Amino acid sequence: MEKIASIDIGLKRVGVAICFGGIVTPQNAILRKNRNQAARDISSFLKEWEIDILVVGVPKGGSSEEEMTRRIEHFVSLLEFEGSIEFQDEYGSSIEAKEMMQGVIKQKKDGKIDSLAAKIILERWLCRSLHQKQL
Repeated sequence: MEKIASIDIGLKRVGVAICFGGIVTPQNAILRKNRNQAARDISSFLKEWEIDILVVGVPKGGSSEEEMTRRIEHFVSLLEFEGSIEFQDEYGSSIEAKEMMQGVIKQKKDGKIDSLAAKIILERWLCRSLHQKQL
């Protein structure tokens, strides 16, 4: 069974989620001091968990789509990862994650929302992949 991870790349944190046996679990977010450090930390995470497929959230639609996609693709190029890289629309995932967390915890800057957004991105990708296999 393939091991799949997803990342939600932000300017301050990178949300991370993994999927084993069809269950998607958010992980601790990676704090981002700079892009090289964040890329190293993500590369280590992917190696440690022996990830086969990395799903990366990219924004679709909106005025900054092209610029954000370029930045995300550049960041992904810094990763030391031999597996497959897939891109998934992340539109609204952070808003959805914040709504899921309301009343559970105060809105802390600890990365929980970022990793919950990565979980949502991965679940969307899994649904899309399953749907494509059924066609």
